[in-house]
Amino acid sequence: MEGSGEDLYIGLMSGTSADAVDAALVDLAGSAPRLLASLSHPLPARIREAVIAIGSAAGGGGLVAAARLDAELGRLFADAVHALLEQCGRPAQSVRAIGSHGQTVRHDPDGDPPFTVQLGDPNVIAARTGITTVADFRRRDIAHGGQGAPLVPAFHQALLRAPGHHRAVLNIGGIANLTLLPAHGDARGFDTGPGNCLLDAWAQEHGRGTHDAGGAWAASGTPRPDLLERLLAEPYFTRSGPRSTGRELFNTEWLHARGGEALAGDPADVQATLCLLTARSVARALRDTAPATAELLVCGGGAHNGELMRVLAAELAGISVCSTSAAGLDPDWVEAMAFAWLARRTLRGEPGNLPAVTGARIPAVLGAIWPASPRR
Repeated sequence: MEGSGEDLYIGLMSGTSADAVDAALVDLAGSAPRLLASLSHPLPARIREAVIAIGSAAGGGGLVAAARLDAELGRLFADAVHALLEQCGRPAQSVRAIGSHGQTVRHDPDGDPPFTVQLGDPNVIAARTGITTVADFRRRDIAHGGQGAPLVPAFHQALLRAPGHHRAVLNIGGIANLTLLPAHGDARGFDTGPGNCLLDAWAQEHGRGTHDAGGAWAASGTPRPDLLERLLAEPYFTRSGPRSTGRELFNTEWLHARGGEALAGDPADVQATLCLLTARSVARALRDTAPATAELLVCGGGAHNGELMRVLAAELAGISVCSTSAAGLDPDWVEAMAFAWLARRTLRGEPGNLPAVTGARIPAVLGAIWPASPRR
């Protein structure tokens, strides 16, 4: 609020895993963002299943199903805002804007024409919260010839660059993406491939819940070199950037088609192999594109997978691997904070993308603005 010494924004993020809406209340008044409150608002199983189905090759029910899910997700995102504000005792009027990433259900930046789809109707969010909402960030970058992803490297560059120090940031959500922050020169970034998505899918397929907590199941198995070789033969892993991907490629159908008979045997060994696949694809990408990197900061849900972090550190011997908490950013809320920060840039008419990352022709103001409606 004016004169309060605060500049409050809420960032909303639901990633490839589609398990929860991450909501972060961020004060952007100072030189560095301050996380004031955060909340993970679960997606009901019915909605999560609808998100996954509608993004599948079969399409999940077509236009009517997509429109209904768009509205339902808008309500869910608004509910996350209400829960966050109630938790921290802040009125809606104190928040300048919401930056909502939405829920990606299809991403095809290399198609003809290229497109990306995020659901979670911002009209519903703005109407139900009474807060100006900024959303639809990715399509403007695609309209300018970019991949539309990843967008968070701009935030990483603003907050985590260390002059004179070669650093990288790895976000491990459903998909893993790298931000390269060289000691000198522009930041770069790209999606490396699967993060948690295949690990989660294999755990679910074998009745072990929604995910492999802490990587304990993977740690009980032994990686299979034959299976790893098959999976690493995926052409995406050797593509040059800019590049981005999603569940459209890395899903259970891909795993079974690539793995074939090599998936037979102990499922724990497959899980161990998938853990190594994520780590090795990240490590190869980092060494190929930024061999001088001295430090890798990790954020996202994968930062809590102890086995994945152990394997990643082993694959990157000689490079310091630690959570973004070492640099003062809680690894669970970096992406939500980034979309609060991007919302402010949009309201100020400032570019939010990095052409060196996405491949866009120009730096562009991202997204659109849905003004707050008076609450009646």
